Amino acid sequence: MFGAGIKLDRALLAKVKRYSDLAGYSSVDEFVTHVLEKELAKFEGSDSEEEIKKKLKGLGYIS
Repeated sequence: MFGAGIKLDRALLAKVKRYSDLAGYSSVDEFVTHVLEKELAKFEGSDSEEEIKKKLKGLGYIS
């Protein structure tokens, strides 16, 4: 599960906990999973690695 493999700094974890509570998620893991699935969906349908890289650059994930 999420908590066992990914580490977040305390400030970020506090924000994630706050937003997941405010949004009514049952756990931080559920909230993070939903956010990641939503972000990853932006890359679905990409035909090539180059197209994915262009999308990542456009979203500011890589430079």
